[in-house]
Parts: sequence; C-alpha cells; structure tokens
Amino acid sequence: MIRPKLSLRRPLAVLGAALLGLIGTVAVAAPASAHHTTIKATVDCDQLSGERVITWSVENSERNKAVTLQRVTAEPNTPVNLKTDETKPLQGAVVGNAGTIEAVQRVPSDTKTAKLAVHGLWEANGQEADNDGSINLPVDQPCNPAPKCVDASKANYSHTFDGPKGTATVKLDGDLPLCEDSKQWFTLVSYFAPRPQFATPQYVYGTPDSDWIGGTQTEIELNVEIPNCHTQVDLLWGGVDEVIDPLVEDGERYGNIKLGSPGAPGNRSKGPQGWYNGGDKSCTTPATTFASNCDGTVTVSLTNDGKTSKYPVEFEVKGEDGWSKKVTVESGKADNGTVVPAENAGKIEVLVDGKVIENGTYSWERPEDCPLPAITTKADCENFALTATNPEGGLPVKVEFSYGDKTETRTVAPGKSETVTFKAGKDEKATVALPELDLQLEAVYAPEGDCGGGGGGGEEPGLPVTGAATSAIIAGAAVLLAAGVVLFLVARRRKLRFTA
Repeated sequence: MIRPKLSLRRPLAVLGAALLGLIGTVAVAAPASAHHTTIKATVDCDQLSGERVITWSVENSERNKAVTLQRVTAEPNTPVNLKTDETKPLQGAVVGNAGTIEAVQRVPSDTKTAKLAVHGLWEANGQEADNDGSINLPVDQPCNPAPKCVDASKANYSHTFDGPKGTATVKLDGDLPLCEDSKQWFTLVSYFAPRPQFATPQYVYGTPDSDWIGGTQTEIELNVEIPNCHTQVDLLWGGVDEVIDPLVEDGERYGNIKLGSPGAPGNRSKGPQGWYNGGDKSCTTPATTFASNCDGTVTVSLTNDGKTSKYPVEFEVKGEDGWSKKVTVESGKADNGTVVPAENAGKIEVLVDGKVIENGTYSWERPEDCPLPAITTKADCENFALTATNPEGGLPVKVEFSYGDKTETRTVAPGKSETVTFKAGKDEKATVALPELDLQLEAVYAPEGDCGGGGGGGEEPGLPVTGAATSAIIAGAAVLLAAGVVLFLVARRRKLRFTA
C-alpha cells in the first residue's frame, strides 16, 4: 500500500489564514479604540467676583470625523459654557475634524481641584468614547474679589517737599480711594531754630498747615510761612495734634512720623526726606539807639523785640581805649542801662557775634539842649576882669581869654567859674573864645566913672547892629552887664560884642 507523502503546506496555509484573520480584527478594533477626546484646562481669577475661572479645551482626535459631545459632567457641578458664547452649554457642542473647542467654568475661590468628563459620539462611524481631564487649583494663591477701596491702615502715598519754600504735596497711591469715611491727616510745620543745623530749643513759627486725604480727595497741598532766619521745616504724618511746641533738649521728637523716614508710618509715603534745617541768620532782632548826654557820656539802648526775636542776644558795646561791656537781652526785651563814659565815647560800636550790627556805630555829639557857659565882665580904670561860668551837668570847657597882646587859657569844670583879670590898657575890647564849642564872644572895655581920659574911658561905644533880633539881644546884654549881671551865649559860630 502506498501512502501518500504528507505535506506541511496545507497546515501552514490554514495557520496563516487564521493569523491573518486575527490581525484583521485587531486592525479594525484598533481604530475604534483610538477615537478619543483630549481635555486640558487653565485657571484664572476674576477679582471682580472673587471666582476662579477655568478654561477647558476639548480636542477631537479624528482628522476626518466630527465628534458630538453628548454628555458633559463637571466637578464642582457648575455650568460649563462655550467660551465664544457663554449662554450656550458645552454639552451638545460639535467639535470639528481634528478641532478644539473651549468652554468656561466658574467655581468658588476656595476650590482645590476641578474635573470635566465628556462622552463623545463620532456619528460618521458610530464610535463613542468617554474621556476626562482635571486640574489642581493653587491653594497658595487665593482668589479674592478686587477691592473697591483701600484700608487707611494699608494705604501708601507719595509726596513732594521743598523745605526752603515751605511747600509740600501728598498724594494717595493707586486708583482706589480710602474705604468708607476714613481720613488720613498730614501736617507741615516750620520752626524758629537757634542754628542752621538741628538744635534746641525750637519754637513753632506762624500756623502749621494741616489737611487730610479721604473720599474723593486723594491729593493735598500744604504751605507754611518760613521765618527769615534759622529754621526747621517738617512734613508730618498726622494732624496738628502731632505738632511738638517747643522742641526742647531731652524732649519729644518726631521720629518716623516724618514723611520719608526709614520706619513706619513715614516710610509709607515715597518721596524725599520730609525735613529741612537751614537759614542764614539768627532768629533775633538786635537793634540799638544812642543818646548823647551833656556830660559827654552816651547812653546805649539795646533791644531784641522784632518779629523774629525768639532767642536771647548777647550784645557787646565797645568804646575807645579798650572800654567794653557785654549785655544779654532776652527775647522781646530791651536794656537801657549801658552808659559809655565820656572819655571812651569818641567812637562806640555795638556788636553781636563779633560783628557790628546795623546802625551800630556812634560818636558823642553835644546835645542841642545843653546849657552853654556864661561870660560876665567887670571893669574899672585899672583892671578888666572876665569870668566864665560852666553850668553843672556838662563837660569841662576850655576858655581862651584875650585882651591886647595877652591870652590866658582856663579849663572850667562843670559847676565852677574861672576869672582872668587883665591890666587895663588902650584896647577897647577883649575876646572870649570857646574853641570846643566853636563859639567866640567880644567884650568892650568900658569902665564905670571917669578915668581921666585914660584907657578905654570916655564916651561908651555903641554895639554893632547885625539884625533886629541880634540888636535886641545885645542891647539887653549891655544893660545887664552894666549892672554886673551874667550874659549867656545863645548862638553858635556867632561873634558877639558887648560893653563892660
């Protein structure tokens, strides 16, 4: 019996057919399992509402088939609407070939995670797929509603400051006003100061300027008057109740309430340092007046009572030959007790801080109302006597008596008299000069009785006439002299002639 030879071709062919069938099923199934949607998300914060806004994107995996989102489920369960039209829901929307659609979901600000699940149907081939996506919301970045105002305790400001001019501005930063009825006060104040650097004591000058920021008033301007002397100007956080007056040694200080300070609250305003020290002269008003006295002394009056007088002034009064005296005059006061002796009153200077003050130089001048020395005469046939009397309360006076070719000089002390007697001669007149007073007097020698034609005897000569007033004075003097009465000189630089 002949058995046919077995061949492996048929079994292999059958096995190959089976494998091909299996592979075909996978190939068909594989496209079906590949249909899907890809879901992604981003998140933002809506500060107007305080909600988190999630933007979901759903992408179609198929290039040639559209997918309908038949069912949409969101966690948290809040509406998911199309981004292009938030009145329409994402559910039921169609995503085109290989397309992407975006939808918006709003969730509470404290939401930690969100999830979106969609069921898609590709109607072209009946394929369906369920896909989802999720997002973790940043818990360290809470979403709060945007404020409509700023709390006064947290507000920041910016400022300008010009100390030498006494001006400043303060402005609330940002676009929001202070909340409710809150007000923040600021004050500008200027001081009298003893030096152009910080020193005490200091006294407020004028009236501080204070204003507030609040409501619709978000910027203010402040102005103060600056003294015309050493000063300090401060821009303060707070109202006038913050002003310190006076600033004294070991007393209160402003510290960080000056705007522009390194610490709070002054550092809550950006700008230059809100303080200034300067000025080019002392806050005092030293002044002096002089009064010459008949005895040659000078009374010096010292005052410190001007508008900018806030500190004591030490005056130094200097006279000739090294004479000096220091006097301290308090603010708003005067001193009239300085008298420069006659021997030192030729040149007087009043100094403050080593400098002669305005109108501070003077020399003694004889007052107009000082009584003048009086001259009397007495004559007989043998002698011609001339007497000079110097009133009390004046200076010693130098008197030059001249008759004929002889001249005698005497210095007459106040309240004293000096007499010079000349031997009667042929000269009819004598001259009495007061060189220090620039005065000169002529006296006619006319002895009483008959001297036998000798000397100046004979008919009494008349007086020269130099005007109605002069004639009256001299005529009266002649009558008085005949009786031995005193004649007072009543004019300067005038030459008088009378009969003895």
